[in-house]
Amino acid sequence: MDEIIQVRDQYYIQASSCLADDRTRVLKQGETFAVHDCRGDIQPVGRGEQGLYHQGTRFLSRLEFFVNRQRPLILSSTVNNRNELLAVDLTNPDLVLGDRQVPRGSLHLFRSKFLWNRCCFERLRLVNFAPDAVEIELCFRYAADFHDIFEVRGMRRRKHGRMESPKTGPDRVTLPYLGLDGCRRRALLQFAPRPDRLSAEEASFRLRLAPHEERSIYLTVVCLVDEEDFDLPAFDRGFDASLKRLEGYRGKNCGIETSKQHFDEWLNRSLDDLNMLLTETPQGIYPYAGVPWYSTAFGRDGLITALQTLWLNPDIARGVLAFLAANQADSHHPKQDAEPGKILHETRQGEMAALDEIPFGRYYGSVDSTPLFVLLAGAWLRRTGDLDFVRQIWPQVKKAVDWIDRYGDIDGDGLIEYHRQSADGLVQQGWKDSWDSVFHADGRLAEGPIALCEVQGYVYAARLAAAEMAEQLGEREMSDIQRNRAERLRELFLRAFWNDELGCYALALDGEKRPCLIPSSNAGQSLFTGIAAPEHAERLAERLLQPDFFSGWGIRTIAEGVARYNPMSYHNGSVWPHDNALIALGLARYGKTRQALKIFSALYDLAMQVDLQRLPELFCGFRRLPGQGPVLYPLACSPQAWAAGAVFMLLQACLGLDIDARRRTVCFRHPVLPDFLDQVTLRDLRLAGGRISLRLTRYHDDVGINILERSGKIGVTVIK
Repeated sequence: MDEIIQVRDQYYIQASSCLADDRTRVLKQGETFAVHDCRGDIQPVGRGEQGLYHQGTRFLSRLEFFVNRQRPLILSSTVNNRNELLAVDLTNPDLVLGDRQVPRGSLHLFRSKFLWNRCCFERLRLVNFAPDAVEIELCFRYAADFHDIFEVRGMRRRKHGRMESPKTGPDRVTLPYLGLDGCRRRALLQFAPRPDRLSAEEASFRLRLAPHEERSIYLTVVCLVDEEDFDLPAFDRGFDASLKRLEGYRGKNCGIETSKQHFDEWLNRSLDDLNMLLTETPQGIYPYAGVPWYSTAFGRDGLITALQTLWLNPDIARGVLAFLAANQADSHHPKQDAEPGKILHETRQGEMAALDEIPFGRYYGSVDSTPLFVLLAGAWLRRTGDLDFVRQIWPQVKKAVDWIDRYGDIDGDGLIEYHRQSADGLVQQGWKDSWDSVFHADGRLAEGPIALCEVQGYVYAARLAAAEMAEQLGEREMSDIQRNRAERLRELFLRAFWNDELGCYALALDGEKRPCLIPSSNAGQSLFTGIAAPEHAERLAERLLQPDFFSGWGIRTIAEGVARYNPMSYHNGSVWPHDNALIALGLARYGKTRQALKIFSALYDLAMQVDLQRLPELFCGFRRLPGQGPVLYPLACSPQAWAAGAVFMLLQACLGLDIDARRRTVCFRHPVLPDFLDQVTLRDLRLAGGRISLRLTRYHDDVGINILERSGKIGVTVIK
């Protein structure tokens, strides 16, 4: 099996076993993230992803806590509402201390953890509720393997760097590693108070607690890269800084309140997940794709997340556009699948990227990031009216359009195709980038160059966006050219992709221009971009909600029963929240808000079933059965940026919300609200230098809209 994985897809994420309780607790801040078990420990078990990571490297591979050499009993475990603090309540098991017994539940142990400035801070607070004094030993065991994230995912390396001799002091341990890239990485563990015993593997404390006495132990783990010295902040000061950062992000968003507490919990968890994944770059904030496997900047993920949240907070889109403009390819580099004007697929730090053992240090192997970049730039301008910023990135937008014309259309037929140049790059370069995700009706894999259904829509929308931006910037000739090319592409797409018997657009065209006649969610995304013909949209709206497509929890990536269908696969039968949100917004675009509601309601039900009301990256496509919850995909990232952003696009879809800064209007087209929402309040929606607050109320099959507050000249239009 390993040989199959290595030959067909070397970037497959391997899973060798499963935990009895595989609930993990995730924290992230900046370039640092941590994956703990529900006790707050880090263990080399289960899927093997637990650890403390910084810049693509695992700095801590083990951190286990014991009471008298036994694991404590768990009472509760959660990441708090703002996602900055892991809180775990523990108690002692039954203990025998000399000639006496300490019954379980005598000690309360509270672990609180957070990340700030490449440090993982922990406070362990103990309270003795026994009637007598208790003498106990507390122990932390730890280890560092300094594995690259791709090693953790299952890739094998021929050579590794060198673990250097640990250094211990009265209250600290340093675990150093010298990588093959010449970089020295160190995990520094600092304890307060000083442990009674301290070694390179273990720190132990002997404590005597009187009845109701409280004591605290602090542990800070610092991830150091080549630095010799580090100014370690105190626990409280670090926590205050972390909290201030998250509150700053929250203050930029339009406030959303509803009549349904459970829905608000989903909203708030999604918002806080996005805030946690936001990472400061020199160009602005960027939503890293997901933890643990994709905690880095991905072009496609960042662009779609920015589109999902554009109405809510345009600052995210600005940061994404600025970052991707600054990292646009400027030359032809086959090993990176780079061509002039192409937009980034992903960027990675870490030893394997530095040594080119993987091509992802800066990798451009996606066919859709470039048109999505142009599409988002146009959507940003419509949402904000900020022509000055568009003028700043206009050279990069024009280069992206030039890439579409010169490199995207490999064979000159007017469609956009992909074919990898790098031997180590991704075989499939659309959003479904599994090696087996593009195939014919008989199951045969499609040979490239491949023209994907949804990518033609992205390019169509990108050309229209470029035309609008060019017009506002006074470049009339470019505007006319792009509008004409968009229309020609649409005509070509409708002829080449629609299949009447299938009732939807083909998944793709292969290198011989033969259609892959697979009913797929890719066809649904054609509604999002507006490339679909109105008569096809009618058929699609019906087709996508039939039982073979719609599982009851959402629309599957491919319909049940076709070749290669597997509800447990990554892309061939699973359900992805972001995909469903794009389809829902597309349905609303064609006036199908009630069909969009069905998707919205299904994902709401899902959110009520999953841990922390956090939608995962994807889940299995099994049919929804009465009294049973969804079947989770074992290796899904959670949190994942575009899964967190799905709820905001779903809400936009059912409200038919469109914001036009030039006309200073907020428009609601065919607004509807699901049965579980009687009321939605939008507070401080920013537009053209002003703000507006609105309340939407459901009246049977109608929605009433009231303006609560308004500053500036902002109009509200409702189209029934």
